[in-house]
Amino acid sequence: MGFFGWPAISGHRQGRDFTLQFGAWKVETAGHATILRGHDDVVKIDIAITLTEHVSGLISMSTSLTNRGDTDYQLDRCMAATFASSAGETELTTFTGMWGREFQTRKEVLCNGIWSQESRRGRTSHDRFPMIFVETAGQRFGVTLGWSGNHHVVIDRTDDGQRLIHLGELFEPGEVILPPGETYQSPVAYAGPDTEAFHAFVRGELLDWPGGKMAPRPVTLNTWEGNYFDHKMDSLKAQATAAAEIGIERFVLDDGWFGKRDDDTTSLGDWDIDARKYPKGLKPLVDHVTGLGMQFGIWFEPEMINPVSELYKKHPDWALQIDGRPLLQSRTQLVLDLTRQEVSDYLFAKIDAVLANHAVSYVKWDMNRDLTHAGGRDGKAKISAQTRAVYALMDRVRAAHPTVEIESCASGGGRIDFGALARTHRVWTSDCTDALERLEIQRGASLFVPPEILGSHISASPNHQTGRRHTLAFRGLVAMAYHLGVELNPLELTNEERSELKLYIETYKRLRALLHAPGANFQAEPVDGRYVWGAASADKIVVIVAQGPQMVGEQPAPLKLPASVTKLGGTWKITNSLPAKPEFIRISEGQTKLLSGDISFELSSVGLTGLPLPMLKPESALLLELEPVKGGKING
Repeated sequence: MGFFGWPAISGHRQGRDFTLQFGAWKVETAGHATILRGHDDVVKIDIAITLTEHVSGLISMSTSLTNRGDTDYQLDRCMAATFASSAGETELTTFTGMWGREFQTRKEVLCNGIWSQESRRGRTSHDRFPMIFVETAGQRFGVTLGWSGNHHVVIDRTDDGQRLIHLGELFEPGEVILPPGETYQSPVAYAGPDTEAFHAFVRGELLDWPGGKMAPRPVTLNTWEGNYFDHKMDSLKAQATAAAEIGIERFVLDDGWFGKRDDDTTSLGDWDIDARKYPKGLKPLVDHVTGLGMQFGIWFEPEMINPVSELYKKHPDWALQIDGRPLLQSRTQLVLDLTRQEVSDYLFAKIDAVLANHAVSYVKWDMNRDLTHAGGRDGKAKISAQTRAVYALMDRVRAAHPTVEIESCASGGGRIDFGALARTHRVWTSDCTDALERLEIQRGASLFVPPEILGSHISASPNHQTGRRHTLAFRGLVAMAYHLGVELNPLELTNEERSELKLYIETYKRLRALLHAPGANFQAEPVDGRYVWGAASADKIVVIVAQGPQMVGEQPAPLKLPASVTKLGGTWKITNSLPAKPEFIRISEGQTKLLSGDISFELSSVGLTGLPLPMLKPESALLLELEPVKGGKING
């Protein structure tokens, strides 16, 4: 009778051949992959759907279409995947937000109509992440699209009450036209049962580490908020020395080292070292940093160009643009057309020159604007091709410099997806380093991305984005479980602050093997403004408790740990806590004994009745280390 739902594939030949019906299906298997191949004899289109079973518990799906006809076929839509969800009331967990407030978690119940989310920003976006969890009475699973360009997520209700969840690339009009014999290959979409499965997949299969294995995540100093565009060699060397003294392991030189880059209005595209700031080049700074035993990293924004630049003077046509339309700037930037080979070759040569001639271990790859009016020389939309060209340039850089790690940054968290993560090793979670804001940002992002991949930095107080003032303890503990970094000028710290920061860095180094161990992470839903997360093994449990806004209740509910932790069993006690003087509103004698380790407890009881922790002041945090014991006084 035909299919009356939302079509996952749509196209035509100048208005004809608009209906597809595939037959002659064949099934192929190759390892963990199953390929379904079909053909439409009338429209002369081949389809291939590849489903892969991953050891982590994920299933991935991608789709390709090949034009076997004699004329061009305009492809208007081709979803990467369609996943089915059982009938009944369905709740979605999605993410929204903006610059500086990414991964804000939202829940909603689906109605009878179509639920649709489109992103047309030319990157993953800050507000419409292609990541959702779907929950019905008998089923819960997550889906995500591994793609960094425009995307489309649609949930349709079939006549029998099931839901079809479609994920794929979103095309601009006429963007994908297949000549005879040409194939469109979709991105890859993923479905998995829970956060643990997504983390296992990212860790075990998606990330491609130099040497084949992740090294312990080094404590990073990024120079942006400490210096901005004010680069002075003596000061930067002194900052590196101070950083090494407090235990920092990687020094990243951010924006401002190239062209005549004294502010954000100029020089993007001119990737030559600024001789005014670095008369002897970058090598003296790089040698100083590496001589201190630290890695050296550097910032690039390869995809962008300023109209005020030498490159734009020579090649104004290299910017994505549409004839007859204004050149729309954002952050005084235009976007380079990486689909042109000469542009990609130019950028690779500039990046390669820096990496080949300096001991660089790390690149912070930024993208600070959305794509609008993104047309090429042929007048056609180029967002899809541009995304693939960015991937190709990243792949080329990585092939030439296989020991260099790459961080994906896009005005903070604007390019966090499994397509970017297949080529990078860390994401900058948000440009907002305010610890209070980071509670929700990091909680949301870590539903799909492992914590060690999420950059989280201890920044100055007052915070540069919000103006809030927070204790170093709160800033340090909120960043502790993720990829810890520092975003300030260490020369501006007092001796007391320097000693305290050193303590938190030492604690991170001592605990990171556990905090970043596969399968060890846990987090709880926030209750009354209290956030709880950590990691657990048979030998140690680390629990971080952070109070965001003021609690409403007279007393906080006892802290219950999830079943993934309490199943370890046995008798435990608290052996260490930070900060030395937590900011409690009140504390009882029993709570004092509990925190000092004088009272031990059965771990199973922590899942049933919980730990009666004191109430924290708003915007403060507590780290607890638990270790197993034998015997001792049991708190029933």
